Amino acid sequence: MSAEPGLEVADPLKAGREALSRGEWEQARAYFEAAHERDESAEAIEALAMAAWWLDDAQLAIDSRERAYRLYRERGDAASAARMAIWLAWDYLAFRGEPVVARGWLQRAHRLLDGQDPVPEHGWLAIREGEVAFVVDNDTAATRRLARRARAIGSSLGVLDIELSALGLEGLAMASDGKIADGIRQLDEASTAAIAGEMSELWAVGRTCCYMITACERVRDFDRASQWCHRMLEFAKRWRIRDLFAVCRAHYGAILVWRGTWDEADATFETALHEFAHSRPGMAFEALVRRAELRRRQGRFEEAAALFRGVEFHPYAQLGLAHVALDGGDAALAAERTERFLRKLGPQSRLQRAAGLDLYARALVALDEVERARSALTELQGLLAEVSSDPLRASALAVEGVVAEAEGDLDLARMRMEDAIDLFQQCRAPFETAGSRLDLARVLAALGRQDAAAEQARVAHEALQGMQAQRGEQRPGALAGGLDAAVSGEAASVLTPRELDVLKLVAQGLSNSEIAARLFLSEHTVHRHLANILRKLDLSSRAAAAAWGVRTGLA
Repeated sequence: MSAEPGLEVADPLKAGREALSRGEWEQARAYFEAAHERDESAEAIEALAMAAWWLDDAQLAIDSRERAYRLYRERGDAASAARMAIWLAWDYLAFRGEPVVARGWLQRAHRLLDGQDPVPEHGWLAIREGEVAFVVDNDTAATRRLARRARAIGSSLGVLDIELSALGLEGLAMASDGKIADGIRQLDEASTAAIAGEMSELWAVGRTCCYMITACERVRDFDRASQWCHRMLEFAKRWRIRDLFAVCRAHYGAILVWRGTWDEADATFETALHEFAHSRPGMAFEALVRRAELRRRQGRFEEAAALFRGVEFHPYAQLGLAHVALDGGDAALAAERTERFLRKLGPQSRLQRAAGLDLYARALVALDEVERARSALTELQGLLAEVSSDPLRASALAVEGVVAEAEGDLDLARMRMEDAIDLFQQCRAPFETAGSRLDLARVLAALGRQDAAAEQARVAHEALQGMQAQRGEQRPGALAGGLDAAVSGEAASVLTPRELDVLKLVAQGLSNSEIAARLFLSEHTVHRHLANILRKLDLSSRAAAAAWGVRTGLA
């Protein structure tokens, strides 16, 4: 191929499109540039934009599409101008991270298509709006509605790319709403058809399969996600699709985080961020929010909080910040952030609502608001009746154990925590398993079963050390030390004198207001001391703190 391939063919525009279909992006760009030099048509400029898009040349892609948009408008071709507007919406979101501008282009496409007979652009517009609703607004109900509209348009026009893309997008929204089996079935069908070559547009193939991987991560079907990630990475490598590499790596990194292979997960996120920087910097939040969760699990809380704040619009970031607050002993802030997250969710977002209720119940227990924690647990259990998911069942069992402990039913707490451990192990979730072991160790200690409690703490400690969690050196170790101190009486050294005063009065059954009056403190200060006590002793509730104080002889 010479440096000027367009001069060697009669129709460089046609040759460039053939090169695009083969994944020969550089050759396609050269042909389109030659076509553009011969005739500055909107079609040639649009084709050049597509080649630039595949080559991750954001500026050329956006400039060319905006130029093609103007030419189509001058020619009176509303459908083609709308097509450019739809693409520009995604470009401004993916390349530049500007959702406001993206919405402006989508609205422009609406204006151009209003009153027109059905054309493919109507279907692609619905799909893009559905994606924005999902990614930016976390509005799965809107995503489902728009996907169904696109699917009907694709079917009526006989455009399989639109029909299959909409099938996958609808499946993603359904799975996110808790209709997991039905949603995954649609995603399997759409992704299989895409990989099998039934779709003509490579970019549509990539988006459809990304819907699958995103859904698998949300429902924590990590075996399925792993299989599809490998298939998509093979597909992306074959066609040299860099941005698909990045998205797949970000989701695959989340799988590795769940599995506890954190070094590999960190390396995967680093590679994904490098690829995003060279392809779709506006989409880097896909890797950043997942790396933030890894940092939280590692106990690197300040770094995690900074990363979460950088992508605070993302629903995972809101929950992540709430988790960081609870990890740091600020249960009030954790409850406030989680409550805000739950208020913003629609009733259909069952999976995300379940994750929020899990955290909310734990924060309320730490605040000694046991009745409200029980209400959150009841709602979570109601969602469980609608959503079939082993990871969700395990989480609900673990939370039920924590609430039962706070209510003083230690035998029920022990059984639920044991069941949660078994199910988390079955789901291959070592971090969650270790957390439930620590909860169980605390309950066993309260039941006077010191040896069994120490064994659970030891196993959890070793698991967290194996994952290189920084708090693996502190949280389980502190618990194990606390268990030993139940006999030796030396654990008082972890609390300040004022915290010891508060603990003694808590064990006597005094309320925060009564303690404040007794110690000449504000209720806020008493609340802060109690939060510090719970954090330092790795306890989940006021009742657990009182039991600990009695058991160690401090009270």
